[in-house]
Amino acid sequence: MILQETFTLTNGVRIPKLGLGTWMIPDGEAAQVVRDAVEVGYRHFDTAQAYANERGVGEGLRAGGVPRDQFFVTTKLAAECKSYAEARDRIDGSLAALGLDQIDLMLIHSPQPWSEFRAGRHFHEGNLEAWRALEEAYGAGKLRAIGVSNFERDDLDNLLDNGAVKPMVNQILAHVSNTPFDLIDYSRSKGLLVEAYSPVAHGAMLNNLELMALAEKYDVGIPQICIRYCLQLGLLPLPKTVNPKHMRGNATLDFEISDADMAILKNAKAIEDYGEANMFPVFGKKRQIDSATLEG
Repeated sequence: MILQETFTLTNGVRIPKLGLGTWMIPDGEAAQVVRDAVEVGYRHFDTAQAYANERGVGEGLRAGGVPRDQFFVTTKLAAECKSYAEARDRIDGSLAALGLDQIDLMLIHSPQPWSEFRAGRHFHEGNLEAWRALEEAYGAGKLRAIGVSNFERDDLDNLLDNGAVKPMVNQILAHVSNTPFDLIDYSRSKGLLVEAYSPVAHGAMLNNLELMALAEKYDVGIPQICIRYCLQLGLLPLPKTVNPKHMRGNATLDFEISDADMAILKNAKAIEDYGEANMFPVFGKKRQIDSATLEG
């Protein structure tokens, strides 16, 4: 079963191949969602300071009755945090909010603050400051692994060339019709595992006629096709759902997409409309919004 399979990071840490994303799950509801997921069999949970639900995620894990060494928790340093001192304090804040002595993986959420996402500046100095705090926490045993999210090649090179510890993960937007193969290949060439958030394109793939036909062919749902696609590319998908039935479906992946069908999916027409998610920077629109609702 996919929920029992793992990837191995460059430092030897094993990370479950499928995780549950928790973006836009309110803190007061996160504990029950996590408990439901634990009952289904999930052991990998992805949150962020920007999601404002670390407390609920931690509560759900403690209530789930699973020993600490059997679950994997990822959180992310706020995108606006570009100083060593603030990053150091925020790392301790996440540990306290989650109620953990150690976080399995912590990422810099974005190379730019959300209000300036992909606007041209790289914030190299600020990212190095934040990275230094992550390196320090990693060395102190507060974090088992460290990495980045939404980083492009220039942003990665900044840390690779100037940091003391190489990033172990790059978590990016990747799904059928929007798969940044060049960035994926480059990240891998530098030893990073690539994670795929929004593998179902925030639901935008659910009405895709081409995917409907493939789902019927394999006798599965469209989300299963999307998640399996990511896995067959060697990516770690992080689908989000609050529905236990959908959690089970997303983890029922005991089929293989043929090479011919993978080629079709790799060349699928790019999505131009993400629906309600259009307002978020990572889906293409650069506008200043409340960072507590940001994706990725």
